Amino acid sequence: MKVKVIPVLEDNYMYLVIEERTREAVAVDVAVPKRLLEIVGREGVSLTTVLTTHHHWDHARGNVELARLRPGLAVLGADERICALTRRLVHGEELRFGAIHVRCLLTPGHTSGHMSYFLWEEECPDPPAVFSGDALSVAGCGLRLESTAQQMYESLTETLGSLPPETKRDEDDMPTVPSTLSEELLYNPFLRVAEEPVRKFTGKAAPAEVLEALCKERASFQRAAEPVQPQARALLALQWGLLGTPRQK
Repeated sequence: MKVKVIPVLEDNYMYLVIEERTREAVAVDVAVPKRLLEIVGREGVSLTTVLTTHHHWDHARGNVELARLRPGLAVLGADERICALTRRLVHGEELRFGAIHVRCLLTPGHTSGHMSYFLWEEECPDPPAVFSGDALSVAGCGLRLESTAQQMYESLTETLGSLPPETKRDEDDMPTVPSTLSEELLYNPFLRVAEEPVRKFTGKAAPAEVLEALCKERASFQRAAEPVQPQARALLALQWGLLGTPRQK
């Protein structure tokens, strides 16, 4: 499994996942279709499917044009608001592209129909990868726009947080800090809402209430600063005193 990371729109990314034996390719969150197709052509692969995490324009705006340029393309996601959707996915559904397995994980919080995609390859020593859209990011998470704090907590800690620790967001070409789930569990406060230092900082006890308080603190921080990048989010966690210590095996 080869993953090409394609920076777009200043602070976003598209992904092209390639099954190296069959040369079939799957795109994730298409925002700039012509740029994607340039890389498809350069790699010499057959693009068959688009996986969209959620309906927001910076993740789905390219679907309509791409479907026009590539008739028969499958556009998949969990939200009927996704542009050019050909089939709606459900939580726990598994897809197969050659040796690549995809497990669809409904992760509401940022949007009610947000779907993350967990990928692994048979008989491959490389770690699995998760494409989490705006549900989970390096040292942070997306804004909670449509779901409850409890739903967002379950998405982050029970759905994404329970994936294998070695799971990564494939960032081989990405000009930011690479991250694995084990690293996020160490320093991402939004995944550590049940831990005492984070609870103490927020003054809340229930995990969903802790998460809600953290989101409000972040909103206050963002209003006073430029848009928060991964490095700035990590600095924010440091300032809050929320960096954890390595877990004992």
